[in-house]
Amino acid sequence: MDTTQPTEQQRSADRRRRELLEAADRVVLRDGPQASMNAIAAEAGITKPILYRHFGDKGGLYAALAQRHTDALLDSLRAALDAPAERRRRVESTLDTYLAAIESRPQVYRFLMHPADTGQSGEPGFDIGKHSAPLLRRMGEELAQVIEDRIDLGPDGARLARVWGHGIVGMMHAAGDWWLGERPCSRAELVTSLADLLWGRLAAVADRKS
Repeated sequence: MDTTQPTEQQRSADRRRRELLEAADRVVLRDGPQASMNAIAAEAGITKPILYRHFGDKGGLYAALAQRHTDALLDSLRAALDAPAERRRRVESTLDTYLAAIESRPQVYRFLMHPADTGQSGEPGFDIGKHSAPLLRRMGEELAQVIEDRIDLGPDGARLARVWGHGIVGMMHAAGDWWLGERPCSRAELVTSLADLLWGRLAAVADRKS
């Protein structure tokens, strides 16, 4: 008997988990950082203890939502990096993809990066550093791998790719956070300015041969 195949019970549990995450997404889109477990349970048509059974606590739900959105964002960033275009255009497209994602769903971004101290029901909030730092760290490592796979950085390429990956993610996050809050310029202007900042060394290195 093949035990590697998911059982019907596991498939049902996975399907239910996706449904609960979709309900959580709807609440986060409406309430942003103030989204509460009570509101999410009500949206899903269940009681809060059932929600806890699936995710443990609000931190567990946050982690599941963070993975869901980070997976989607990373897929989009990889597609932008791999698009059949001149490299400068791919750099700009990658920056724009990130900024477009946070601009199109600002409440989701604020929920992930700026959790409230307490929810509407007085529930404990998130420790921002505890939850957002691993998310940014994962994005940095993923981008580093993409850079190493696609650009020839020489004999010390793996280390340099990690420096670049984390540095670019840090820059995108800090600049995007400031821009989303103040809107001092258009998205296109910000993309061009950030690409100008990155372009020096990127213009000098070659793509890896496939």
